[in-house]
Amino acid sequence: MDNSHNGQLVEYAVRKRGISLTDLSIELGVNRRTIYNWFDTPFLKKNIIYRIGVAVNHDFSVEFPQYFASEMFSSDKIRTAQNNGIVSINQPDWKDKYIDLLEKYNQILASMHTRV
Repeated sequence: MDNSHNGQLVEYAVRKRGISLTDLSIELGVNRRTIYNWFDTPFLKKNIIYRIGVAVNHDFSVEFPQYFASEMFSSDKIRTAQNNGIVSINQPDWKDKYIDLLEKYNQILASMHTRV
């Protein structure tokens, strides 16, 4: 993996944690397309990397020591963010279920359309 491609490093960390991109997009208040665009961005903004790190509970000071100190991703910071409602990825709600169901429905419709 190319160490100079910020988006790829962030994507690897997110996927390694097994976080759903739907959950992440909801958590960060962006759409899934934005998440994919971020992953394709070679020079991702520092604040975006930080927000994703907090949301998925990953210490990006390892991948980006030039941007972050390890204490920025300490468990206290993560816990504070969770208590303030910033992070709730592991708590699926009706919106997550609805989006997943909607995506499956769209896949079925697309497959039916290609058969016709």
